[in-house]
This record gives sequence, C-alpha cells and structure tokens, in this order.
Amino acid sequence: MPPTPQYAWPTLAARFGAEVWVKHENHGPTGAFKVRGGITFIDWLRRTQPEATGVCTATRGNHGQSIARAARAAGLSAKVFVPYGNSEEKNAAMRAFGAEVIEFGHDFDTAKEEAFRVAKAENLVIVPPFHPELLRGVATYGYEFLSALPDLDTVYVPIGCGSGICGVITARDALGLTCEIVGVVSEQAQCAKLSAKNHRLVETNSAHTFADGMAVRVPVKEALNIYAKGATRIIAVSEEEIAEACRIYYTDTHNLAEGAGAASLAGLIHEKEQMRGKKVGVILSGGNIDVAQFATILGGGVPWVAT
Repeated sequence: MPPTPQYAWPTLAARFGAEVWVKHENHGPTGAFKVRGGITFIDWLRRTQPEATGVCTATRGNHGQSIARAARAAGLSAKVFVPYGNSEEKNAAMRAFGAEVIEFGHDFDTAKEEAFRVAKAENLVIVPPFHPELLRGVATYGYEFLSALPDLDTVYVPIGCGSGICGVITARDALGLTCEIVGVVSEQAQCAKLSAKNHRLVETNSAHTFADGMAVRVPVKEALNIYAKGATRIIAVSEEEIAEACRIYYTDTHNLAEGAGAASLAGLIHEKEQMRGKKVGVILSGGNIDVAQFATILGGGVPWVAT
C-alpha cells in the first residue's frame, strides 16, 4: 500500500487555536490503519509457515478486513469471528475481502475466545489482536507521520487492544524523537487506562461504546508493557466528545471518521486549552462508520449502544 497523507487543516487550527495535523489512515485500502498489520503478518506467515492453509481471528471489523485482504492475496482462507450485533457494513466488507464471518458472543473478548478455540480445533493459524508482526506493519503509519513531522509537540492515538499506540511509540523511539504521545480511550471502555494506572492488567465488566474499535474489556499484556511506559498519559473521553469529533471531522475536513477513528480528535477536544499554540497530531485511524450511526451523529445525537 502507498503511504497515507497527513494534512494540516486550517479549519481545525481556527477551531482549536493550535496547528493540527491529521494522519489520514481512513484513506488506506480498507479505510483503516489495521490494513498495514495484515500485510506484514501474512507475509511473515507465508515465509515461516508455508504449510499453513488458513487463518482465524476475531475483530469488530477493521482488523478482520485487513487479515481477509492479505490472506486472500496469499491464497489462504480466513475465518473471522465477530460478536452478535456487530456492524453489518463492516461484516459485509470483510466478506467482500474474502472472509468467512461468524457471529459469536456478546462482545469482542468473547468472540476472541471462540476464535482461539476454533483455530486450535481446525488447525488454523490464530491471528491474535496483538503480535510483533502486526505491530511491525502498524508502526509504519507512525513512522510516516513522525518522519514527515518530527517537531510535533503531542500526538493523540486511540487505544483498543493497543497496536496503534504501540506502533506510534515504537516509531517515535526509533526516530529518536521526544513528542508526547497521549492515548485515548472511551469512558465506557477504560481497561487500557486502568491497567496503565495500576501497573497491572485490569479487566472491565463491559465496554459499551459506539466506538467499536475501542470496545475492549480485556487488556493485552504485551501492548500494556509498551504503552504504560511509552505514553505520556492516557485519557478517557465521553461518548458525546467522540460523536462531536465525528461531526467536526465532517464539517471541517469533509472526512468520515468512525468512533474509534475520531477518538484522538476527541482527546484534543478534551485537552483543548492546554494544547493552544502547539503543534498537534491526531490519528484518524478509520472511517468505516455505518450509515445509521453517522446519521444519528450528524443529527446532533450519540449512537445508542445495547447493554
């Protein structure tokens, strides 16, 4: 895939009183940053396990599209588990990229457990939500962004399972830069924030956010080990702030942002006053939002999430 662009939108600068650069991962081949990890993971798999015939994974949509796209190109099957009630439009996109999509469980973490079970039972290669080869691919967007803008003061990055923020931290450190990296979670899905704060894995009872890419109850230890040390801070934003960020992306830049994709801008909304006069980066990590959700947001509302 080619590099994605980064733009400094003057409308965002006027709104926030800061120089705001957007890394447009919504412009990638699947509309989200996850596509990068699928390329590197499947390439690694074909080189190291040439006997493999198929892969199995769990997702809320963007990771699944990435794995399906790369697996199909490599001649592998892809079985993808999603929770009941998952985005119909993301499910359709995964099927179009070649995945067999199977609904299981009430949330991502339950679907993930079933994916691991089925992979073992059917002799498929499990693609976990976090893996060194996924990180290697995802880190390339951080490398592109920070190579182009090494003088950014602060970069806001959404956190689900953690590959995105870990990729940006890895790229920053590899380039020898000193910018602050701020992780952003939903107030309704705070396992990453709580885990970093308490220096141990902290699971939550639920993750009822419309930002499905961040709807994670169970943190990933390998990711926590990186972002707990490498992030300056992790902040929680409200569902209202995430919806407002989606609206701002559309009104100010005419770009679609899904909930998780808008979370970094929601982080800037949350910290607007302390970012005045600074050079700030935000990651628009994905634009794959369902029509019904976006209609609700454009109407001034917040999409309802079943509990």
